[in-house]
Amino acid sequence: MSAPLLTTLLVANRGEIACRVMRTAKALGLTTVAVHSATDRDARHSREADIRVDLGGSKAADSYLQIDKLIAAAKASGAQAIHPGYGFLSENAGFARAIEAAGLIFLGPPASAIDAMGSKSAAKSLMETAGVPLVPGYHGEAQDLETFRAAAERIGYPVLLKATAGGGGKGMKVVEDVSQLAEALASAQREAQSSFGNSQMLVEKYLLKPRHVEIQVFADQHGNCLYLNERDCSIQRRHQKVVEEAPAPGLTPQLRQAMGYAAVRAAQAIGYVGAGTVEFLLDARGEFFFMEMNTRLQVEHPVTEAITGLDLVAWQIRVAQGEVLPMTQEQVPLMGHAIEVRLYAEDPSNDFLPATGRLDLYRESAAGPGRRVDSGVEEGDSISPFYDPMLGKLIAWGENREQARLRLLSMLDEFAIGGLKTNISFLRRIVGHPAFAAAELDTDFIPRYQEQLLPAPNELSDEFWQAAAQAFAQSQPDSVRDDDRSSPWAIASGFRAGLPAQTTLHLSCEGQDKAVTLDIVSARSAELSGEQLLIEHDGLRRQHRAIRRDDTLYLHWEGDLRSIKPYDPIAEVEASHSHHGGLTAPMNGSIVRVLVEAGQAVEAGAQLVVLEAMKMEHSIRAPHSGVIKALYCQEGEMVSEGSALVELE
Repeated sequence: MSAPLLTTLLVANRGEIACRVMRTAKALGLTTVAVHSATDRDARHSREADIRVDLGGSKAADSYLQIDKLIAAAKASGAQAIHPGYGFLSENAGFARAIEAAGLIFLGPPASAIDAMGSKSAAKSLMETAGVPLVPGYHGEAQDLETFRAAAERIGYPVLLKATAGGGGKGMKVVEDVSQLAEALASAQREAQSSFGNSQMLVEKYLLKPRHVEIQVFADQHGNCLYLNERDCSIQRRHQKVVEEAPAPGLTPQLRQAMGYAAVRAAQAIGYVGAGTVEFLLDARGEFFFMEMNTRLQVEHPVTEAITGLDLVAWQIRVAQGEVLPMTQEQVPLMGHAIEVRLYAEDPSNDFLPATGRLDLYRESAAGPGRRVDSGVEEGDSISPFYDPMLGKLIAWGENREQARLRLLSMLDEFAIGGLKTNISFLRRIVGHPAFAAAELDTDFIPRYQEQLLPAPNELSDEFWQAAAQAFAQSQPDSVRDDDRSSPWAIASGFRAGLPAQTTLHLSCEGQDKAVTLDIVSARSAELSGEQLLIEHDGLRRQHRAIRRDDTLYLHWEGDLRSIKPYDPIAEVEASHSHHGGLTAPMNGSIVRVLVEAGQAVEAGAQLVVLEAMKMEHSIRAPHSGVIKALYCQEGEMVSEGSALVELE
């Protein structure tokens, strides 16, 4: 029986993946349907769709995870097919079955294949039967603490706890010794239940210095399956990928083929159809171990598209309609090299805590050959605490790895984001690091080079403060005399005839405050032309990007985009005296556990409150021993960043 004619596609997801899928769908002449929560009513993916359907609710559990609502949305909009994106319900066999039962096309594998690989435990058993080498571990049904304690002792610490139904680093914890096991297991189970509706866990040996290499596979409904080369995704934080590249540096053609054929065998063993990824751990000796199979399109699929010239979403749409794969294994291209970085709203200097807020400034790098940006936001959008904090991805292609790396560095320099914390400077330090340039990759890359990648903040130089003051003064909205930039009347610096030709600006930048004296002579050595600050010193003219947004100036200085605001020193002192002396929420989120009560004595490091934000748990711990004087939160409550949670004496 042939598949129904596909004219309208619903994307059951949000953010950059929804925008990316709709881009290809529109290019193929399809009508696109977006679904959105109440929070995402005006999000970019909603704005770009031909049709949008409101699912209601704010949390994913009340919107994007509601199968009945999604199928009703498809029916109401006339969609014949649903693309799940990644995350949410993309690897939910029940969702695939419900779509099929409704007479719709699921742009993913059969439910039976999701069942086979959706559980990490079941997948490992299947691979063991197929003779694929596995990392030592426990993948059984028993889920009590004693079972995991015994397994960890047998395997040997450190061990890795993983949600069997999960991905994206959710429900995953490294445990260094037995004293950490109970708390880590309980937290991982809660995260898994919250993110996937399944708290089942497995435990395996945590390998030292492994590389994470994955194979992109694709299969049609006629028994054909091939692999589209491999990707190296070794650079990770919190077990979530940060940098991905294709092909994996240093792989011999023989090793690439061996891993590729193993991945194809795994896919064929479960009757796979569509796009999927078989993930391996690769050690320094060239031995590889099966880790898991992701039965969906991956976040990092653009690097595979860049080195093959293929559109994997277009392949998904055609395969779902019964078409045969358009090439054989021998015809799969491998052209040049591609590198992708994931851009997150998060604070790398504060344990990568997710950031929420408004994108007051959002400028993407310029388009061009070998440059691609997949994003899900625009300037003025708000980042909520309810979903994953990824803003988008930057992908650079080159004829070789170094060309791709340098192109990506240029793209990162051109990007400008303001209004909330992001990891863009962190990404630039990774891509610019000598070890990355030398392709010395493994999953411990970030911890090993943490001091260089996450340097302690330095005191900002006098040269910076002078430049900031000059740019701030010249960007004042009441600046006049655009016809004569050298005139003192063109500078809103506080200059008054008959009075000293100088003024003092009180500026604040990233926790540092400075009173900067600015005079007309120094102001003349800097000229703000559009969004470029030209500074002349000792015969040299340097150019710095300077963008004004209301009372904030964003100044590109020594590789970082600095956020500068004016401040009132008297008001700051008054505010510090009135500040509540308690532990505060590091971000917007919901309180999932309160572990103490008023009057209770606690030791330094004790877990006090557990906050959930962006599908991850974050513990609020006692900075020192003391007594709980007061609690200002309760379980189930939504709190804002900076809200007082606990007062500790």
